[in-house]
Amino acid sequence: MSRVPMPPASAAKATAATPRALRVLGLDPGSRLTGWGVVDCQGGQLTYVASGTLRAGTGTFASRLHEIFTGIHALCAEYAPQEVAIERVFVAKNPDSALKLGQARGAALCATFDGLRAIAEYAPREVKLAVVGTGGAEKAQVQAMVRRILALQGRLGADAADALAIAVCHAHTRTSPGALAAAASAAAGTPAPARRRSPRAAWGAALAGRLAAGTAR
Repeated sequence: MSRVPMPPASAAKATAATPRALRVLGLDPGSRLTGWGVVDCQGGQLTYVASGTLRAGTGTFASRLHEIFTGIHALCAEYAPQEVAIERVFVAKNPDSALKLGQARGAALCATFDGLRAIAEYAPREVKLAVVGTGGAEKAQVQAMVRRILALQGRLGADAADALAIAVCHAHTRTSPGALAAAASAAAGTPAPARRRSPRAAWGAALAGRLAAGTAR
């Protein structure tokens, strides 16, 4: 299991969440590579804790599912997340690939059940909306915004970046249910209803505007 080193001084150095902070584990499951990312959320502040990629190896499919299960279970024991956010299965063109992805996702989810953790699911478009401000963002844009939001330095793998994006999406939207709708409206050029706007929604709308103007990098 590969891990991304802690970022600079502002990062959490302990595996336990700070008092009153909510710890979120983001998961981007795959039958061979599963990205994971842990962030602490306290008020409007997000703190990077750890991230990496769980490699299931090249054995039988059943053995790879076992590796995913035991790997995620070990991460839950080490970092003790209170909530888990995972990417929702999308319909793949290849039915066999979709079936394998669904089983890998199931193995990852089952590994989190022993702590009775709250689990949230997000579609890829929802994650992009929450992190970048547009549902059609490219992977490079998502990775760049994850780095900026969490003040990360150094190398960040694609799978780990996706998992952190899912965790960030959950952290933003759990405290403001209208944030995704506001970001979607901003990306489509339709203002969100004033009564639903919140600091999170305004953040999403402003970010979408900067992206459209070419200033978000």
